[in-house]
Amino acid sequence: MDAYAWALRGRGEARRAATGKAMAVAARGGFAARGLLYVLVGVIALQIAFGQDGGRRQADRGGALEELSGKPFGAAMLWIVGVALAGMGLWRLSEAVFGRAGPDGAKPSKRVAAAGRFLVYVFATYSVLSYAAGDRGSGSGSSDERTEDVTAMALRWPGGQWLVGLAGAAVVVVGLWMAVRAVRKKFRKNLRTGAMSRRAARMTDLFGVVGGAARGAVLAMAGVFAVVAAARHQPGKATGMDDTLRSFRELPAGPWLLVLVALGLAAFGAFSWCNARWCKL
Repeated sequence: MDAYAWALRGRGEARRAATGKAMAVAARGGFAARGLLYVLVGVIALQIAFGQDGGRRQADRGGALEELSGKPFGAAMLWIVGVALAGMGLWRLSEAVFGRAGPDGAKPSKRVAAAGRFLVYVFATYSVLSYAAGDRGSGSGSSDERTEDVTAMALRWPGGQWLVGLAGAAVVVVGLWMAVRAVRKKFRKNLRTGAMSRRAARMTDLFGVVGGAARGAVLAMAGVFAVVAAARHQPGKATGMDDTLRSFRELPAGPWLLVLVALGLAAFGAFSWCNARWCKL
């Protein structure tokens, strides 16, 4: 067998592995883990809205990990979440290499998006597993501090002010795009809707619309703060997820707007669980 035949055989075996049962289990486990983290962030955000956090808990992934570690079997759950997120990362990598299920899953834009998500899950997996291994400063570090540090570094670069401003504007656009897609229920094409009961379909639509809109709104708001940081050349104006959520409490609607956003993030967590059950893989 020549080298070309070996390459074709290897690619075929890799494709079968990427679409096999093991990868499906990994992806569904990843969706379940993502859902758990979003639900915990939503709960923490609710406590912040009602002034019950004591100013101690962060409404971001680090805060969710800290919350999870304090629960019964929390240490084991941290490892399970980290491994599940690694599985999600592998599935996103397989999407980038081979394309996703569906008629347009092999489009270059879809593959590039999958590659970007893969990198996000690589970082998330590293932070969660590091936290589980005892490095409490890795997974639980404040997203606000990390964002400010990265912004400060970027602002020191030549043209950094423009770079940060453009990046912030891009985040705003992506956040609004995510919210609009959620409201238009674009997520349905990635779900096995035919396998759902009528009630399950209605609940999934509700969680997808409310959760996706809230997630997009938070991302867009974070982008606005990045633009402000660039315009004023003040890295402290850039915010991570925690300060972005807290900023909703300062708007005219008061804490009730943060309540709605918190419930929306929890809904996105529930939507992730629906994906774990009905996502096309």
